[in-house]
Amino acid sequence: MAATIVRSPKLSLSLPPPESTTSNLPSLNQSFFTPLPKRRRCISIYACTAGDQSNSAFGGEIKKGQAIELNKVNDENPYEFNAKDSPNPLPRPLTSADLSNMASEGSRLRVAYQGVRGAYSESAAEKAYPNCEAVPCEQFDTAFDAVERWLVDRAVLPIENSLGGSIHRNYDLLLRYRLHIVGEVKLAIRHCLLANNGVKIEDLKRVLSHPQALAQCENTLTKLGLVREAVDDTAGAAKYVAFSKLKDAGAVASLAASRIYGLNVLAQDIQDDSDNVTRFLMLAREPIIPRTDKPFKTSVVFSLDEGPGVLFKALAVFAMRSINLTKIESRPLQKQALRVLEDSVDGFPKYFPYLFYVDFEASMADQRAQNALGHLKEFATFLRVLGSYPSDSGIA
Repeated sequence: MAATIVRSPKLSLSLPPPESTTSNLPSLNQSFFTPLPKRRRCISIYACTAGDQSNSAFGGEIKKGQAIELNKVNDENPYEFNAKDSPNPLPRPLTSADLSNMASEGSRLRVAYQGVRGAYSESAAEKAYPNCEAVPCEQFDTAFDAVERWLVDRAVLPIENSLGGSIHRNYDLLLRYRLHIVGEVKLAIRHCLLANNGVKIEDLKRVLSHPQALAQCENTLTKLGLVREAVDDTAGAAKYVAFSKLKDAGAVASLAASRIYGLNVLAQDIQDDSDNVTRFLMLAREPIIPRTDKPFKTSVVFSLDEGPGVLFKALAVFAMRSINLTKIESRPLQKQALRVLEDSVDGFPKYFPYLFYVDFEASMADQRAQNALGHLKEFATFLRVLGSYPSDSGIA
């Protein structure tokens, strides 16, 4: 059954890469970093206060100073936005043109995540940093940007799912921004079928959710004969169903979303495969000090010249030192011209330049890891350590 694509209206902006410098930049090994090209930009941030509001039905509130306006001017692409105050009683997600500059309240960490309240990413943020102030962001880019500008202290973002695979956007953003991976958390994804009060399963004609969530519940939704409608995130689907008071539509989202938006749970654990786990990365402006007294994982990214056996040679630097690789991901190297060989036909490129992201089980405090990366650096055209951090073996 074909899915109808519906996207909720929202303000979006493609940000230029942030200004990058190599001075005063903390790193595990400064020699592993290659500076990115500088771009000028002028940023102006000012506060737009909103009065205290609350709504017991949804358990949310807007605090004074919650909404912040951002005018961004780039020397090549000027943008200017004036977001209107949202009438919703729940905190509005930060957008690329709407970032909060409120200082941290007391000692509580402000942790950015993508989505709205009730998202699985919010649960991951609270698992990673208990008692934190979770800050919703509309896009992945916004969360990265908020950490880099000191608007929040950390970000917790998904990097891969056991069923859906890698989140490629976040791999690309890891290279664009100068943040460090300081930890990881794994979260079991348990989908629920939600609807408004008084609505029964037999009343439903359609269901809204993120495309991956809909795919993960394919068998259940097919049996119910429901039309699938894709939206940007699971919690956003629940919020839309609740605020629009839909009687013929439900949402696939988390149990937490049902409580936040006052929806009934018509069915729990409707995913087709119970082994549905998402791995999230914890990101910060500064790296942590690697240790060897507990299991650590290290993430790196590198590029190689094209040639037979070059990738084999790169991976061999880990194998010869008995270092186990847990993940390898290749991504096209962006903003670089496609390579054209002399024997290409009509100028069609024979191959793309690639970046290779690798996770391995070793700490940067381990001499084996240092030797492996020192060896790799001898023939890699680019090498950067993204982070060395404790492994998460538990699933919540």
